[in-house]
Amino acid sequence: MACQQSRCHSFSSASRLQPQPSGVTINESFLTEDKNTQNCKLLQKRRTLELPAAPLSHCQAPVLGGTGKLPTQGAPPAGSGHRFHPGNKAAAHQREKIRALEPLRAKLVTVNEDCNERILAMRAEEKHEISLLKKEKMNLLKLIDKNNEEKISLQSEVTKLRKNLAEEYLHYLSERDARKILIADLNELRYQREDMSLAQSPGIWGEDPVKLTLALKMTRQDLTRTQMELNTMKANFGDVVPRRDFEMQEKTNKDLQEQLDTLRASYEEVRKEHEILMQLHMSMLKERDQFFSELQEIQRTSTPRPDWTKCEDVVAGGPERWQMLAEGKNSDQLVDVLLEEIGSGLLREKDFFPGLGYGEAIPAFLRFHGLVENKKPSKKDVVNLLKDAWKERLAEEQKETFPDFFFNFLEHRFGPSDAMAWAYTIFENIKIFHSNEVMSQFYAVLMGKQSENVYVTQKETVAQLLKEMTNADSQNEGLLTMEQFNTVLKSTFPLKTEEQIQELMEAGGWHPSSSNADLLNYHSLFMEDEEGQSEPFVQKLWEQYMDEKDEYLQQLKQELGIELHEEVTLPKLRGALMTIDPSLDKQTVNTYVSQAFQLPELEMPEEGDEKEEGVVEILQIVLERLQVIDIRRVGPREPEPAS
Repeated sequence: MACQQSRCHSFSSASRLQPQPSGVTINESFLTEDKNTQNCKLLQKRRTLELPAAPLSHCQAPVLGGTGKLPTQGAPPAGSGHRFHPGNKAAAHQREKIRALEPLRAKLVTVNEDCNERILAMRAEEKHEISLLKKEKMNLLKLIDKNNEEKISLQSEVTKLRKNLAEEYLHYLSERDARKILIADLNELRYQREDMSLAQSPGIWGEDPVKLTLALKMTRQDLTRTQMELNTMKANFGDVVPRRDFEMQEKTNKDLQEQLDTLRASYEEVRKEHEILMQLHMSMLKERDQFFSELQEIQRTSTPRPDWTKCEDVVAGGPERWQMLAEGKNSDQLVDVLLEEIGSGLLREKDFFPGLGYGEAIPAFLRFHGLVENKKPSKKDVVNLLKDAWKERLAEEQKETFPDFFFNFLEHRFGPSDAMAWAYTIFENIKIFHSNEVMSQFYAVLMGKQSENVYVTQKETVAQLLKEMTNADSQNEGLLTMEQFNTVLKSTFPLKTEEQIQELMEAGGWHPSSSNADLLNYHSLFMEDEEGQSEPFVQKLWEQYMDEKDEYLQQLKQELGIELHEEVTLPKLRGALMTIDPSLDKQTVNTYVSQAFQLPELEMPEEGDEKEEGVVEILQIVLERLQVIDIRRVGPREPEPAS
């Protein structure tokens, strides 16, 4: 009841502030906005819009009567002569008035929110306009400064020219006056000399004075005319130079112009190189800052480096064996070593393996129900067994699938009764020992992650390299000089870069302090220990092969120019292969394409056939399939034409 009374008070006061003749009509004259008001200044807009944005409390202020109750519309005023007797009819009347005034309250709330939104929009527009005006102001200030600088420079140049003009004019006046004085002096001397010559010549007095005077007058006119012509010639040709001097100056000017053009071209090249270096410098600075932030983040979030010496007392064999296992390995490789040690320990404890069943996802050589005996061979025995399997596989004439060959090899070696036990035993061992080359490669081929041609080609490459070194050893002493070693590597691997050749030489024992005459026992580079581990030289060959394959596939992806989730057609893939490696023959390209689209070579459409466009596959799947086989560059990539 108290809530109802407060609501009655608020709406009663609102009705008193804005009386309406017929229930719930609202006077919205203060909410309309004239179109002319929108073109006024922004300050007047805010003042105009502040009126409807007033809080609703002004319209809902409770008005209490003397007794704390709401007055009733149409009821007589309270006083001594009239008394208000509340009842059911009055309460119902009040509730009807409250319900009638509810739309007014909702309308006022809506109007308030609308006005607030418009005010915020106008303020945002003002901020945007102010920012634009500030930017325009800064541009105008810069333009004014530039114009002022140009004006000052022009004024200084005009002042300098005026000064030079005044100096030249004074020089001209002095020269003119001196020339006039000199001419007058010359005429005076000439006249004096003529008068003296006439006075000294006795035979002239006998001539007619009139005739002599006329001759003297004509001579003086000729002299004046000649003098004027001479002055004119001097004035017109005073600045003329001889042709020989002109040609010499012209040649000198031409040479200087050529030197200037050469210097300008050199300057332009240096300027471009400077811009490139500045860009590289800025990129290096960004990379440095990025690496520094990454280093700080790593230092902040990374866990402390583990103390691997704690493993010396846990690993079987003690500190000596642990040091032998951990030599030259990083933390990730040491974790693999620990996992192998743990896995080998668990394998030795197991007496039986549970069969995996006969599901389609189970490899054929592991399909069995029940328990399988663990033969518990040593690591050396497993490696020797795998080497024998490879020898028999290479000597096999009728090729079958590698899993079937593996199981048949075990049946032939240990009999049908123990073949399954040996299959499970060898599989569990090669699955654990990832660091062992023989086991890891055999596991990859057995599970289809790598083609057996990769293993065969790698062994053939190593054998060919050993043969080349043996041929270079003319004395048959098993020794090569570093120079011969370098020559054999470059001739055997012509597509490798100088950096890759350097890495192979360092893996073979070369170091910067070595000389070309130092001898190398090349047979030691191809030796293996009892567990099948190769020397660092052969391991580096394998690492470079995998890196070259990844780079080749990356170039193929860039040449295709599509994302991994997009589809690639057979003609497009064939064209991209021929572009990045023009030396590929047709048979090799067909082999790569057949592997990429999982089509037999005999069923592949011919080049130019319309069916080629219908053979499509996702690019990521294509690259994964090509990663399995032995794919490598055959020849150098043609250089791109200069732009």
